[in-house]
Amino acid sequence: MAWNWRYETADGTVLEGGAPEEPFSSRGDAESWLGESWRELRAAGTERVTLLEEDAPVYTMALNEEV
Repeated sequence: MAWNWRYETADGTVLEGGAPEEPFSSRGDAESWLGESWRELRAAGTERVTLLEEDAPVYTMALNEEV
């Protein structure tokens, strides 16, 4: 299975180039990567992300300072 993040604005608009280049092999790897990278994503204009398993949305979360 492939896991990936979709980068979005606050209203759900998908951002151009809105995902890591390579998918992750596990949900845990994807979530760990986000834990390390969310500040850079937020600084680049990503306001929320959706975790995808293959192409199916699993959950969406906001990127903010409370994370």
